[in-house]
Amino acid sequence: MFERYTEKARRAIFFARYEASQFGSPYIETEHLLLGLLREDKALTYRFLPRGSSENIRNEVESHSTVREKTPTSIDLPLSDESKRALQYGAEEADRLGHKHIGTEHLVMGLLREKKCFAAQLLNDHGLRLEAMREDLTRTPHEIPARDPVRITPRSVASSSTNVVRLEPFSTLIGRQSELDRIFHILGCRNAKNPVLVGELGVGKRTIVGGLAQRIADGDVPSFLAEACVVELDLPPWGAIGASWFERFHDAIPKAAQEGAIILVDELHTPVDGVFGSSSIHLQEILKRAIVNGQLQCISVTTPSAYAKSISAHGWLEACFQPIRVAPASEADSVQVLQGIKQIYEEFHGVTYSDEVLTNAVAYASACIPERHLPGKAVDVMDEAGAVVKLRHSKLPEDVAEVQKRIHFIDSRMKSAITNHEFEKARFYSEEERKERERLREVRAKYKLDETKTAVTREDIEGVIARWTGATTEAIRKSRPA
Repeated sequence: MFERYTEKARRAIFFARYEASQFGSPYIETEHLLLGLLREDKALTYRFLPRGSSENIRNEVESHSTVREKTPTSIDLPLSDESKRALQYGAEEADRLGHKHIGTEHLVMGLLREKKCFAAQLLNDHGLRLEAMREDLTRTPHEIPARDPVRITPRSVASSSTNVVRLEPFSTLIGRQSELDRIFHILGCRNAKNPVLVGELGVGKRTIVGGLAQRIADGDVPSFLAEACVVELDLPPWGAIGASWFERFHDAIPKAAQEGAIILVDELHTPVDGVFGSSSIHLQEILKRAIVNGQLQCISVTTPSAYAKSISAHGWLEACFQPIRVAPASEADSVQVLQGIKQIYEEFHGVTYSDEVLTNAVAYASACIPERHLPGKAVDVMDEAGAVVKLRHSKLPEDVAEVQKRIHFIDSRMKSAITNHEFEKARFYSEEERKERERLREVRAKYKLDETKTAVTREDIEGVIARWTGATTEAIRKSRPA
């Protein structure tokens, strides 16, 4: 049955069997296949799913599953009917694409085709669509040409290997309602309908664009933007641009416009000097024609000096773009920004930030780092302080480290056994891994490693500022306004 399967696909199915045994399931269900795929092929996960999806999917499967006694891994669990159909669909998808072997990507498409199964629901909830995968895999599944612009369509973009990628929505946007309102006004204009956010580094220009993307994702936008999508140009090095790349990009522009894409150009003047091979046609000219003709809408971010230089050198930009001045955030608004995003950094670093510490981060950044701007510099201070505390407390007790090494050793042996088709040996190692992970939970509980997070202190903030500025912590304390 598995002769056509790649090694990764076979290992994913083995891991699916292991996952099913851990849940005490009598069958290998589609959600177990999905967990096996996520565990085996990290590259596939990063390519098609948003960051953090693997852990979220696992949590959803655990909450959805009935708690049963674990099944011994020596028992050869059968596939459920849904899983059998999903594997058959995966084989059909490989045939449809003309691929000789069945890989993990085809198994994911098979799960998506089994529309009513739990795995398909999870994948759909995390933004993955069957047509998007098919389109992405019309090229060679394992060797996709880097930065191919032909797939510029915003609703089907699933890989950062293209020239246009979705801009990640940013849900926490504090104190920028007037800038967002102005963006809506400009996007609704007949002429000069392209906004450009003009502000110094660190004021949060890209965060505002992320806020726009979030509003669109939430459906909280005017009706003329209901089908819009913010995407971002991801340009290759000029040396990698050839005539065929140019032709595909030129053909992709109207496709993007047709599907309601608002393209974010990271700097208003970028690019103006790139030449395609031996031709003298600039990339700017491709965008210029589409923008001047009203065929395509763009949004850009830039600094005041770069904006002035761009307008001076390229007069057509002034006729097509309307500037929105973005001033640095106030200290009060910056504190609110940090409060709004602190959970992200707490989870990443495994620390906690009190409101007092966040206020100190803003105050010290404002007083001691005049060359940078709020809220960006305060966010960076908060981030580095979290990293400092994380590193300070990263040394694990000896018995915890020993169990982790043991798990790593067993995992490598298990993967080696699967690669060599020694499945009985692999089952033995999977059972050993389960025992060691249980032991790891016990020793971590012994030291209460999962119960508390270390707090970032005012002294940690002062230490970061001292390293940035070269001043002593005593001098930094004196510089902070009372």
